[in-house]
Parts: sequence; C-alpha cells; structure tokens
Amino acid sequence: MADAPKAVLGPLVGAVDQGTSSTRFLVFNPQTAELLCHHQVEIAQEFPKEGWVEQDPKAILQSVYECIEKACEKLGQQSIDISNIKAIGVTNQRETTIVWDKFTGEPLYNAVVWLDLRTQSTVENLSKSISVSNNFVKNKTGLPISTYFSAVKLHWLIENVRKVQKAIEDGRAIFGTVDSWLIWCMTGGINGGVHCTDVSNASRTMLFNIHSLQWDEELCDFFGIPMTILPRIRSSSEIYGLVKSGVLEGVPISGCLGDQSAALVGQLCLQDGQAKSTYGTGCFLLCNTGQKCVNSEHGLLTTVAYQLGRQEPVYYALEGSVAIAGAVVSWIKNNLQIIQSSSEIEKLAEVAGTSYGCYFVPAFSGLYAPYWDPSARGIICGLTQFTNKFHIAFAALEAVCFQTREILDAMNSDCGIPLTHLQVDGGMTANRVLMQLQADILCIPVMKPFMPETTALGVAMAAGAAEGVSVWSLDPKDLSSVQMEKFEPQINVEESEGRYATWKKAVLKSMGWVLTQSPDGRDPSIFSSLTLGFYVVSSMVILIGARYM
Repeated sequence: MADAPKAVLGPLVGAVDQGTSSTRFLVFNPQTAELLCHHQVEIAQEFPKEGWVEQDPKAILQSVYECIEKACEKLGQQSIDISNIKAIGVTNQRETTIVWDKFTGEPLYNAVVWLDLRTQSTVENLSKSISVSNNFVKNKTGLPISTYFSAVKLHWLIENVRKVQKAIEDGRAIFGTVDSWLIWCMTGGINGGVHCTDVSNASRTMLFNIHSLQWDEELCDFFGIPMTILPRIRSSSEIYGLVKSGVLEGVPISGCLGDQSAALVGQLCLQDGQAKSTYGTGCFLLCNTGQKCVNSEHGLLTTVAYQLGRQEPVYYALEGSVAIAGAVVSWIKNNLQIIQSSSEIEKLAEVAGTSYGCYFVPAFSGLYAPYWDPSARGIICGLTQFTNKFHIAFAALEAVCFQTREILDAMNSDCGIPLTHLQVDGGMTANRVLMQLQADILCIPVMKPFMPETTALGVAMAAGAAEGVSVWSLDPKDLSSVQMEKFEPQINVEESEGRYATWKKAVLKSMGWVLTQSPDGRDPSIFSSLTLGFYVVSSMVILIGARYM
C-alpha cells in the first residue's frame, strides 16, 4: 500500500524547551501560532549534599535529541513532512552552569543548577568586599550578588574542581549556560560547534554589562573568571548554526531566549508596562520596561528581556524571582508522600477550601526576591491538632500565591503604575484552585491563555522571525491576540489583606535560619570548636559519673 500523502501546511518552526524538571520539543505553525505536536522527557536532579542541586549535562543533551526524534515521529503520524520545519529555537532554564572540554566534548563536572546553595559562603565573602555606596556589580548587571547566578557557581567550580582548573590551564575549558551547551553540541560539538549565548541568558551570569551589552572585564576579574572561556554574545533572533546530526540535520538554530524572556515574548508582552508571571519549578514575574533599564528600589532584578535581531534594539525587564513554586508540589509528593501525582494537590486543596490558619513558607533554597536571604529555610506554622494533609496542600498552593503577591507589590512600587490584571502561564496554571487563589490574593483578575505553551511559542517566534528564515512576522498587526480565560477575585479585600499580613509574619520567622556552611560543605556545629566541644563532652561525662557515685 502506498504511503498516505503528506499534508501541506507551509513552513513550521520547532522549539526546544529545556527546563529544570523536563525537556520538550514542540512544533508550531507560524501562520496560526497553533501547536501541532510535542514530546516531553522528565529530567532527574541530583542532590549530592544538602543544598546542592546538580544535573547531568549529557542526560540533558540526550533528552533533547530524544524529544526531537519522538516529536518528528508524531508529525509523521499526522502525515506532516518534517522537511517543513525551517528553524529551531532553544529556550532554557537560566543560570544553570556547565563547564566542558572543547576538544573532547566531555563535561568537566555536573551542571550546577540555579537552585544550588553551595556558594552561600562565597556570596557572603564577596559581598563584604563591595562598598554599599558603590556596588559596581549591581550597577553593571542589575543583579544582587546571590547564589542564584552563574558567576558564583563558576567561581566555585574553578576553586574546587581540579579537572576544571586543569582544563582552564591547558586552554581546553569553555563555559556556558544550558543554551550554550545545547547549541554547541547540536551544531557540531568538537567538530566546529558554535559557542554562543544570547543577551537574555548572558544577563543572568553576573558577568555581563547590561548597558554595554558585553562581557565585563572588571566583573570577570572580581569573580576570578578568565574571559577566554566565555561564549560569544548574540541577539535572541539570528542564525547561530545548523543542526549537524539527527532527523533535523541541516535545519538552522535561529532563536535563543532564557525561559522567562521566551514566555514574555510568547505572551506578546512586547510593549512597555506589559507583564506576565510564569509558574514552573519557580515563579517568575517579568514586566517589560522597553528600551530603558529601570533600577529597582524594592528587591527586583533589572535584566535583559530580549533582542529580536542583530540590528534590533535591546528590551529590558524588571523581574521578581521566586525559587520554589511547582517545586513545593514535588516536595509534597516525593518527601511527604501525601500525593501520588502532582495533579492530586488540586483535589486535596479543593476538599480543604482553606488552610485553617496553617501557613507554609517554602524557602528550601533561601528566599529570592524581594528579600535575597540565602539563610532562610522553609517552615510550616500555625499548626493545630486539627491540621491535616488537606490544609497543608492548600497552604502550599497559597504560598505560591503569596510569594507572587510580594513580587507584584514590589513591581507596582517600582513602576508607579499598578497592574490591573496579571497574565500567567506555565505548568502550574492547569491547577484551577491555584488560579482562583491567585486572583483572590492579588485582588485583580488573573488571565490564563488557552494555549499554555507560551515559553516554547516565544522562542519559536524568535527563531521563525530571524533574518535568513523569515517565516514568522513579529509585526504587531500580524500578531493574533492571545485568547485568555479570566479568573476574577471572589473574596473581599479585607480578608485577602488579613491572610497576606499573616503570611508576612511567617516569612519573618523563616529568615536568618542557618549559619553559613564552611567552604568544604560541612555543616557548622559546636564541635567545630575544639574548646567548646571538649567542654560539652567533659560535662556529659561528669553528669553521667555523678549519677552512679
């Protein structure tokens, strides 16, 4: 029997969406922005020590190849010819740090994930050496010195991993965030792979001057990073190279955006003052500030949003970053084991209908915006004998909403014009209880697109619009408005404010919880002091002896 004729759709665009917990490859029709197919693979995280979070770079890469292959098989099952795919975009978890050997292609250490806390003592030491009145790091990067960003992770690798040190000495080491690693490998690796990143990812390293749009020599010296290992900086929409192997060999990679920037583009927040919030492993609220840098007075980050073409202007954003959002659901599933799948938390919370005075601060990786306190730790408070798993599930979802409220308050203060609604996206937005809670706690409507894959859509738009590809128009008149579902607030403002005020009390109790770990990763303890340790042990001996005298 002859094969079925292939469907004629015109040019298509693929998007690699490499996140903290999963990798996906999605294929879009630029004429309609319709998602035609996708494939997803879960990604494991490793926790070698408390506070350490790592991933295997080779497993990340393999997941990308697997997703591309499986998604292309699904296109074939729809009788769609994969030769219609004219470009690929890459969007990625940001700040996660990889160093590899450019001659062998082998990673020199696991990827150090953005959530990782091992650099807390490094951050404190570096912060002490900067004048409060002349914080050149914040002035140049828009970022506070934090465990979150790539520079301190890279500093740690250089200081602590002999393989990395040796490779740098031998001129073999190169560094990149996940986008750089993927693009280098996919465009040939050791056989001519392109070592680059885009402005949105570069702006999350703490080595990039967001005003000059270049790697900064003073910053690199401060963090002890040789500039020779850094990738070349490119715009977010241009041809970087061609895929060198697999089913899409020869297709250009022509879009690159950090995941939160990609979601901003995918939500069509392309004008000054437009904002979106993405609910994934963490929660990230970005407000487009146009072609001007806006410095935050309330704990937000100034970051590069995108540059959609080499000759196009750079757009900036204010960002509020929350470390733990969807990750709190994973924690309840994997650590407490009170649900079997992440989707079950919605049912538990719906049964409860309230936290019954229970408040959850999921500061598992410290607190990000607006506090920037790496010493904070998670707490559950307000417990009574009546509290059960249903109340804890509700409190966990409510915590995501309270954290977003803190960010929104800071953003409204910085921008001076309060948002009248919030556009949302990301995996957690499938949870309708969460969306209604969010509207109740913000006291403004929450707008959720019917097509939830806005992160992948954003980088597909960038890839399809690149010079030399030009299959996706970014002209405002050609962009269809995003169809939204609206969640209106259903509780009165007084109740919302009261719950929020109690949450803020809980946050204060979570702060300053841990002492800095020693550089070798050991927890500080009383026995680290020989004199104090001897005193405690001898006292115990005397007490035990006295009992039998």
